[in-house]
Amino acid sequence: MKILPMTAVAALLVLAACNSKPASPEVIDTNPDPMANTLANAAPVVLPPAIKSEQTLRCKDNSLLYVTFFQGDKQAVVRTKKGGTATTLKADVAGAPKTAEGGWSMTGDETSVTLTAPGKSAQTCHA
Repeated sequence: MKILPMTAVAALLVLAACNSKPASPEVIDTNPDPMANTLANAAPVVLPPAIKSEQTLRCKDNSLLYVTFFQGDKQAVVRTKKGGTATTLKADVAGAPKTAEGGWSMTGDETSVTLTAPGKSAQTCHA
């Protein structure tokens, strides 16, 4: 009767000595990433600026101007009609006039802007 408990203890000691999991997993890469070096040496990704505010402004000629201002004050999207074609105006530094191809230019902030559209004279618009 004393043999059974001794056998059970011996079996538990043998099982406890087994380690079915290695200290660190063995990784075998049979298909290395061909872009690994390129990605490791790539420049950091710069995200586009976040939207700061969207404003509807009333212009001097009684028309409406729809402007989306972005964080950093270097970019704005302008629409002259609700749901109309969007024009992205950009500046190299904050506070400088934002421009786009075709003769677009805009200065100002969320409360008041001066916009020059292609073929039109400068016009002041207020929130």
